[in-house]
Amino acid sequence: MWTTLDSPVGELRVVEHGGAITAIEFSPYAAADGRVRGARDDAHPVLVEAVRQLSAYFARDLKEFDLPLAPIGTAFQQQVWAQLVGIPYGQTASYGQIAAQLGRTNAASRAVGLANGSNPIPIVIPCHRVIGANGTLTGYAGGVARKQTLLELEQDALF
Repeated sequence: MWTTLDSPVGELRVVEHGGAITAIEFSPYAAADGRVRGARDDAHPVLVEAVRQLSAYFARDLKEFDLPLAPIGTAFQQQVWAQLVGIPYGQTASYGQIAAQLGRTNAASRAVGLANGSNPIPIVIPCHRVIGANGTLTGYAGGVARKQTLLELEQDALF
């Protein structure tokens, strides 16, 4: 099941499967890519709660999400995504820092970046909080402009 939500970073499609959020997609949406989406259901309880929490996040009233998540990925991707959830609201980490937290050398930064870019549940799993070691806004699956908007939204909410 899925629903949509208007947001400061454009329309989002929120996807639920088996009682958990499996994807948040930026518009324009990808064509059929093998992910299970099902029919639109704006009244599904998990989707209603996800929209409520995302709306509160964009209104700067929510800093931590509490949603059932089921991102699909490799074991390494799952490890990276678990680290992303630990980056506090309004803060950032570098790819190298994430690699170090996983017990890897800085050489694993590229692999961390690839896993970060494959995150199927952006915003809730905050891949936008990962930046280059020199503080630059490196790539983002939703586009660097969206990444900057999300980081600015969090910074503005802290002051």
